[in-house]
Amino acid sequence: MEEFFKAVKITEKVYWVGAIDWSVRNFHGYETGRGSTYNAFLVLDEKITLIDTVKAPFVPELLARIRSVIGDVTKVDYVVSNHAEPDHSGGLPATVAAIKPEKVFASAVGHKTLMAYYGDLGVIPVKNGEAISLGKSNLAFVETKMLHWPDSMVSYLDTEKLLFSQDAFGMHLAGSGRFGEDYPAYVLDYEARKYFANILNHLSPKVLDLLDALPGLNLDIQIVAPDHGPVWRRPEDIAWIINLYRECALQAPKAHAVVAYASMWHSTERLAEALADGIRSAGVEVKLMDLQVNDRSAVMTEVANSGLMAFGAPTMNNQMFPAMADTLCYVKGLRPKNKLGFAFGSYGWSGEGGKQIKAVLDEIGAEQPQELFQVKYMPTSEDLKKIHEIGESLGRSLLDRVK
Repeated sequence: MEEFFKAVKITEKVYWVGAIDWSVRNFHGYETGRGSTYNAFLVLDEKITLIDTVKAPFVPELLARIRSVIGDVTKVDYVVSNHAEPDHSGGLPATVAAIKPEKVFASAVGHKTLMAYYGDLGVIPVKNGEAISLGKSNLAFVETKMLHWPDSMVSYLDTEKLLFSQDAFGMHLAGSGRFGEDYPAYVLDYEARKYFANILNHLSPKVLDLLDALPGLNLDIQIVAPDHGPVWRRPEDIAWIINLYRECALQAPKAHAVVAYASMWHSTERLAEALADGIRSAGVEVKLMDLQVNDRSAVMTEVANSGLMAFGAPTMNNQMFPAMADTLCYVKGLRPKNKLGFAFGSYGWSGEGGKQIKAVLDEIGAEQPQELFQVKYMPTSEDLKKIHEIGESLGRSLLDRVK
């Protein structure tokens, strides 16, 4: 019944045969409000080759799209697994069983990872820089370890000048269009930045290493086909996504601030509002985010795009409020750099919450020009005036940094 699924032509030799996940809203803790795609690609040559597979439930969709191009899926000779994470490899065992390929290729670490997940699928490990002949085309493999798993690699198809970039240069975005030009620029910009912030931010040095190494690889790249989101085929789109990655990886401070807070009885909320207005009064764009209605990944997206991050919460059971603990644990793991930080909050008895927030900012390495600010029970007019002034001072400090 899946035979209505059709492949999408990328070039004369390459077809998109992946799957669209319209409904996914959580990707290992990352909120995916626009769904996602699991991109797989079929290369037509003397050796018909499948580049990556899909998440396990979507194998029927993958096989149907392959059949729409070549009829019999057993005509596929080779399968390449660029990345062993289950959103790409979960469908590999069923796909291998259905098509019975001659060979399955992965990186050396990918071979070990796939073995750990699925047992022996007959995977052949390839070396960094190795290439295989598909007939008229050659497919070369370049390891991209820790972008974003140890097994990660990309593949380059020489005749089509096409880079299968795995998780690099992608985004979580479900939609009918398969190419970058099919989507509004503002959607692409937000989703690409969100993807980088939540998947790759802590790996920024390695991203810069890869971007710096690309010219030396002497690859004429005219199409970039990632494993999530649209394919980039216009020169201006390829330049845009590469430049965006460099910008994100450099993590230079920007004249933008985020104030994220949790509140029980509106005390910390009132402080957050006054603080945000003070930052705005200094001429800095600011985003106020209540953790009751903003997911941790949305907060991290704003943190990555900000030069100033402020976090506030009440104390609960001698700890910072749980929603803030969750968010800060997540943000700390993604290692934002070059940030100004500020901790604030409210308490009724002991006041550990704000101190714990400050301690996390210390661990992150954020410069904190202002001391921790906390109030007991409900802020007075004087308290609100004081934190407004702190916001103005923080805003001016940020502007001084980004000049």
